[in-house]
Amino acid sequence: MSLLRLEDVSKIFGGLIALNGLSFSVEEGSIVGLIGPNGAGKTTVFNCITGNYRPESGQIFFGGRDIVGLRPHRVVELGIARTFQTIRLFNRLPVLENVLAGRHCRMRAGLLACMLHTASMRREEQAAVARCMEELHFVGLDGSHAEPAGSLSYGNQRLLEIARALASDPRLIILDEPAGGMNDQETAALVHTIRAIRDRGVTVLLIEHDMRLVMKICEKLVVLEHGNLIAQGSPSDVRNNPAVIEAYLGADNEKW
Repeated sequence: MSLLRLEDVSKIFGGLIALNGLSFSVEEGSIVGLIGPNGAGKTTVFNCITGNYRPESGQIFFGGRDIVGLRPHRVVELGIARTFQTIRLFNRLPVLENVLAGRHCRMRAGLLACMLHTASMRREEQAAVARCMEELHFVGLDGSHAEPAGSLSYGNQRLLEIARALASDPRLIILDEPAGGMNDQETAALVHTIRAIRDRGVTVLLIEHDMRLVMKICEKLVVLEHGNLIAQGSPSDVRNNPAVIEAYLGADNEKW
């Protein structure tokens, strides 16, 4: 069953066609990779899905509902969380408070309850802290919960972003170059983390330039070039697709 489906999505910036009638689907419970050369339109796809951009045409269905036109916070509330290509953390705030920011969309206490510091608000806050500590434990950062986020290594900051996204209870998590800047050991740990996310019942859609990582964890690949879909299918099918080899890999596909 398709959890996410794009149908004829186009996005134009001035005279630049960033996405040209793009259609693909992401099955529930799968790990799907969105790949292509720089400038192919991959992050634009993510921004259209999450409400940061509104496409000129086309539809984006999540759980059977067209989400085009929804504001980003409403998209998160429906169950889509994301990380970013450039890390976006509150560097001076503790690690735990960064994750709590991701939990905010599930909090129900209103302004008056917060001002009066009611018992129900305190219970909700305690439950949120416990839940966020679970996510930090999941990514291996629970021992750093009181440290400023900016003091973490680059790889751990990536993991912190994932923990913050998971704190929103997503059905779909979108990862934009999660292995960017990681060393080999951190990348290997990330593979385990992404598989564990899927095992929790969360569908994964990711952009990644590390093709060995993509081939190792993705069940389906969607390949873009200049905003056009040029191939989709299993990693083995895509790897041997002549259009992909020519447009993305060149004649030598040893990096796969």
